[in-house]
Amino acid sequence: MPSPARRRVWAVAPFDLDFRPGERSARRAVRVSGPFPGQKDQERETVAINAEYIGREYPAPEPYEVTRGKIREFAEAINDPNPVYVDRAAAEAAGYPDVIAPPTFPVILGMAGSAYAVADPELGVDFSRVVHGDQSFHYSRPLRAGDVLTAVTRITDVKTLGGNGMLTLETVATAADGEHVVTAGMMLVVRGE
Repeated sequence: MPSPARRRVWAVAPFDLDFRPGERSARRAVRVSGPFPGQKDQERETVAINAEYIGREYPAPEPYEVTRGKIREFAEAINDPNPVYVDRAAAEAAGYPDVIAPPTFPVILGMAGSAYAVADPELGVDFSRVVHGDQSFHYSRPLRAGDVLTAVTRITDVKTLGGNGMLTLETVATAADGEHVVTAGMMLVVRGE
């Protein structure tokens, strides 16, 4: 029988198991390991992502133009009816020069950059085993129609946890004048065998 550290992780529950409605929960992760009745104990093969790639950058091949149409399509896709995303007059009344993008819009820039990183064969990522783990956005100002952004994606961390590879990327988007607009962070999980 493998040591407890090599046993297969069957579930992670990111909630408080003692939570009762109306009480404040201190979210905690609970790890449940097998084998369970009727299941054989299985060892998990650890994913090896090339840690020498930390710091490697993947610049976008061309600037990304944020248009009213792209903002409208994204707002419709996430079902957000906020008028500042689709109506220039509403955006101007709210103090913006044009329609602005929903806060999660830069995921488009981050996904494009991460695709270049994941496609790099020396990094050691099997895309068929990738799941999205985390996403964050840090703004200097909202994205707005008319922005022409240059994006550079950089690998900021590589680690292994529970047999899974964890790849953290950061995409920095700047306007044509060099102004920082947003930094989008993304963590991808590469599931172990």
